[in-house]
Amino acid sequence: MKKIVSIVLAVSMLAVCVTGCKTTTRKQLKPVVLNEVAHSIFYAPQYAAIELGYFEDEGLDLTLVNGAGADKVMTALISGDADIGFMGSEASIYVYQQGSDDYAVNFAQLTQRAGNFLVGREAQDNFTWADLKGKKVLGGRAGGRPNHDVTFEHIREIYE
Repeated sequence: MKKIVSIVLAVSMLAVCVTGCKTTTRKQLKPVVLNEVAHSIFYAPQYAAIELGYFEDEGLDLTLVNGAGADKVMTALISGDADIGFMGSEASIYVYQQGSDDYAVNFAQLTQRAGNFLVGREAQDNFTWADLKGKKVLGGRAGGRPNHDVTFEHIREIYE
């Protein structure tokens, strides 16, 4: 009799343990493709949110794509290869001015200030903008805004 009670008790305990363990189905995440104009330290909060799972917590399966230029980001948006594009407003303005019925709508503000900064190969004590006179400056990626930025035009006016 003790043997039967022990077996019944063991089976009951096992049944309680097994019924408490159900396979949890992960909430269905909505896929979203975000195409960014370039990887930048200024988007660090976005990268942190991705790595920390904040988008998943909100029900989004985010795929981040580096578009390598506003024109390519806009192309991805128009073609449907991207749901969201991080870029300046210039590409959407160009598409709108061409009379397209399918133009991007700009909203929000990802960065508060311009993401331009100057770095050099060697440290230079007491740097001033005048030190750039006669030097070649690489302005980021080809076709990118820093290549023809008004910042340098303004600096040139000051130091000439």
